[in-house]
Amino acid sequence: MAGVAVVLVAAGRGSRVGGDLPKQFRPIGGKPMIRQSLLMLLEHPEINIVQSVIHPEDVEMFRSSVAGLDLLAPVFGGATRQGSVRAGLEALASHKPDIVLIHDAARPFASAGLVERAIAAAERSGAAIPALPVTDTVKTIDAAGMVDKTIDRTTLRLVQTPQSFAFPALLDAHRRAAAAGREDFTDDAALAEWAGLKVSVFAGEPGNIKITNEGDFARAEATQFGALGDVRIGTGIDVHAFAPGDHVTLGGVRIPHAEALTGHSDADVVLHALTDAILGTLADGDIGVHFPPSDPQWSGASSDHFLAFAVERLTARGGRIAHIDINVVCEAPRVGPHRDAMRENIARLARVDAGRVAVKATTSEKLGFTGRGEGIVAYATATVRLPWGTP
Repeated sequence: MAGVAVVLVAAGRGSRVGGDLPKQFRPIGGKPMIRQSLLMLLEHPEINIVQSVIHPEDVEMFRSSVAGLDLLAPVFGGATRQGSVRAGLEALASHKPDIVLIHDAARPFASAGLVERAIAAAERSGAAIPALPVTDTVKTIDAAGMVDKTIDRTTLRLVQTPQSFAFPALLDAHRRAAAAGREDFTDDAALAEWAGLKVSVFAGEPGNIKITNEGDFARAEATQFGALGDVRIGTGIDVHAFAPGDHVTLGGVRIPHAEALTGHSDADVVLHALTDAILGTLADGDIGVHFPPSDPQWSGASSDHFLAFAVERLTARGGRIAHIDINVVCEAPRVGPHRDAMRENIARLARVDAGRVAVKATTSEKLGFTGRGEGIVAYATATVRLPWGTP
């Protein structure tokens, strides 16, 4: 028996936000929103099991977003939010939880304390919702856009998730609503009320915002950055000489060229310099310390691995990348045509938006070893943010 279970609703399409990704898979603070929501739930000591509900088209995005997390296989949602919740509840039925929390993946900032209050409220009353008092004046207007009346706000509340219920009662209410052809409930509390359950209210959190539009994403990013006040800047430089070959790899992008770069790994000067820059912000050695060229396992290795390692070290300390600036110096090949591909690949590896990655290139006006066409040099600057007190 699982004492406390969670249904995480993540089957929506996020049409009000726009963009290529459903909003629950867009990054906030360098992590997909759904991963942030899941991490809080999975790490909570009172939660025994989490059931995600996703859209059938999102299976691969879900797998990528939750890689490494110990999760039940997701189930597919229905045509409505209500149908999606019911699918999650039915999937949990065999686990026989006592209490179930229904939470939206689009609320990634719910705290552990809020979850504790939700569980305690469900234990007391069998059905409970987090809510905030309405602090603004509320008015109704008529068809002409004129004020009709002012509403007494003292009895009004703004409702959030997670909403909490005795599992058997909520599952029964969902089944009854489906049998009655009712698919129009906008939250589980409304359905519970329809089924005759008394719903109590407990204190919500102002920071538990629901990400609905592009402005919400901007505010969420600002919230994340505001908590990371320790700003650090690291620099890295790497040089590799040309050798016989037919391409070079820069920023993880294969670029045709009359020569190759020589090195123990794939000789990607861009990713090597960036790896050192990020490690520098942590005072954590350099690429040679962690991946010594004397170790045969790194012979010919993709430099993606090195950068991913540095990013993971930063993430493990609660940090995130604010900006990356790359400068490549060479006479050839031309970097410009491949700039955007490099930016996109670096952004993917660094877990940031491409708008936070700058790639520039220049020649050395025929001066020095780069001017003579003997090799390529890359300079990288990484600006990161860490929580105050991070060693």
